[in-house]
Amino acid sequence: MVRVKRGNVARKRRNKILKFAKGFKGAHSRLFRTANQQVMKSLVYAYIGRKRRKRDFKKLWICRVNAAARLQGMTYSKLRSGLKKASIDINLKMLAQLALLDKKSFVALLEKV
Repeated sequence: MVRVKRGNVARKRRNKILKFAKGFKGAHSRLFRTANQQVMKSLVYAYIGRKRRKRDFKKLWICRVNAAARLQGMTYSKLRSGLKKASIDINLKMLAQLALLDKKSFVALLEKV
């Protein structure tokens, strides 16, 4: 049977992992086995972080809209229900942008509600 030499393939695979681990400290960026474990863990953290970012931004937008609405004497939940009854379709991000950057139009929106 012919001998299979796979040094090139193995080296490429290891170098790919070590390239991922470039900014890590100590052995986590130099030794393949620890780097591989750390890279797998970091990819899991990155996946979780992408989900968490959406959650965090939604919290921030709700806080901003609630604070701006309370300055006008209305709560966030009443504002959202009022928008739904008035059939005004505006997403939360845009509502937060209005509350933060364009107070006049936000107040006009509140008056409609």
